[in-house]
Amino acid sequence: MSTPFTMPGQGSLTGLRVIEISTSVAAPFGGQILGDLGAEVIKIERHAGDDTRKWAPPSWNGESIAFMSFNRNKKSVVLDYKDAEGKKVLEDLIAGADVLIQNLRPGALAKAGFTWEHVHALNPRLIYCEMSGYGHTGPRAMQPAYDPLLQAFSGIVSMTGDDGGSPARVPVSLLDMGTGMWMALSVFEALRRRDTTGEGCHVQNSLLQTALTWITSPLIGAAAGNPPPKRLGSGFRGVVPYGAFPTADGHVFISAGNDHIWRRLLGAIEATDLDEREGFSTNPERNLRRAEVIQALSERTSRFTLAEIVPRLIEAKVPHSPVNTVDKVYADEQVKAIGMMQPLPHPAVEDLEVVNLPMTFNGEYPTLATTPPELGQDTVAVLESLGRTSEQIDRLLADNVVAQAPDEVPAVRA
Repeated sequence: MSTPFTMPGQGSLTGLRVIEISTSVAAPFGGQILGDLGAEVIKIERHAGDDTRKWAPPSWNGESIAFMSFNRNKKSVVLDYKDAEGKKVLEDLIAGADVLIQNLRPGALAKAGFTWEHVHALNPRLIYCEMSGYGHTGPRAMQPAYDPLLQAFSGIVSMTGDDGGSPARVPVSLLDMGTGMWMALSVFEALRRRDTTGEGCHVQNSLLQTALTWITSPLIGAAAGNPPPKRLGSGFRGVVPYGAFPTADGHVFISAGNDHIWRRLLGAIEATDLDEREGFSTNPERNLRRAEVIQALSERTSRFTLAEIVPRLIEAKVPHSPVNTVDKVYADEQVKAIGMMQPLPHPAVEDLEVVNLPMTFNGEYPTLATTPPELGQDTVAVLESLGRTSEQIDRLLADNVVAQAPDEVPAVRA
């Protein structure tokens, strides 16, 4: 097993209790952020567990990479809160919590009896964070939604892909993770408000709101009466050349943000004659001849290998990057230098590494305290913290209201 990895200091949320009723990516990622910043995050799971526990492949030693990506620094409690006894357990948890976050189907938690009004009555200081797909009002409010559906609905898919080709989704959980991030930021704002008022509040986030935030400029352009953005592949409106260009063994991304950089680029790849072509010498002209410029430049860049062209671009101070595959990113010296990948000892994955939060404080990343939990790993301990006796816990287990991990293995602390 890897050597335990420790860091000094605790996050500012140390001492706060967060109840997370969630599955998939958005709320789990938000809960993980809060856990990384010190909160005690109690993840309430159904008997089948979070969906991502079974999202495989990819997996690592039989463990779902998706689940391990979004659920560190949490405790797992298996609880049927639709049962009367289970509902009382959840009510007791909420009564002693600071934050409740959830991303279930629209209306599902309210149908189980946990409306904003009820949880606020249980705990007036509670911050209740509710996530949805399309938002909490409007004709689509009750529709379930997933990241790619909202990418499509919001116009993001319409802007990706090559001109004349099929539209394409951004192949990461752009909106799920973005919404989790906004939720975590909302919790900090709600906590500051609570410091002043003594009252909790009802926070609402949605994938659609996140998507609309990411397309701020195109939306304002639409408000101004501009036509929808065209699909430009890796290109960028307003600047040519800007995008991925072929080499003999891959692609290099080049950004010539002004005419001085354009000429330095041409000098670096021995193509100064292109500046003499009609309509090539200024950026506005190149925008009007985008396809012609891209074709001509591609012919020149394809004469070089990546190993040949990259030093030339560095020497000429041309903004660029090789188009890396993820395995190359993982092995890259710059990625290693900033320390975003961190070992996190795991009982089933000896060499597990996870991705840190993208923030440091006095040069240190937030502490990663525990591995993603086994399903039901902390059920008994959390029930004991609520004052349940051994007899009561045994009855809840026998009645299948709660469940625990088979081996009751405690979380591995980093």
